[in-house]
Amino acid sequence: MTTLRINGEAVAVAADPATPLLWVLREHLGLTGTKFGCGAGLCGACTVHVDGEAVFSCLTAVGDVEGDVTTIEGLSRDGDHPLQRAWIAEEVPQCGYCQSGQIMRAAALLAANPNPRRDEIAAEMSQNLCRCGTYNRIFKAVARAAKEA
Repeated sequence: MTTLRINGEAVAVAADPATPLLWVLREHLGLTGTKFGCGAGLCGACTVHVDGEAVFSCLTAVGDVEGDVTTIEGLSRDGDHPLQRAWIAEEVPQCGYCQSGQIMRAAALLAANPNPRRDEIAAEMSQNLCRCGTYNRIFKAVARAAKEA
């Protein structure tokens, strides 16, 4: 058994320590907001926080996790995080598949840099792919959330 702290709660999971955190979140704990995109750390759909740092959960072995894990479900209990509100206001999603990873990456950025410039937003968010190409709306939403936070 591996004990993790997920979204503020201690949970025990019976998973091989080499199992990617992504699959523990989705298959063992039912937290399906974190998406599988590529399994190779190339797209960012699986982005979660470990101690506030954005990580690719598809590349993070559950046995290597030390610290608190936050998923999109734990970012805000009622969906009112400034980024979630900004995502809606700026009409960011098209297909929506990458959005939880995008929001988690943006949340880590704003925690580290509460007032990022556009080039800083672009550099950080470049680690996550949006196959629909809504990058300008993503950048606007991050900037909006920075102003509202």
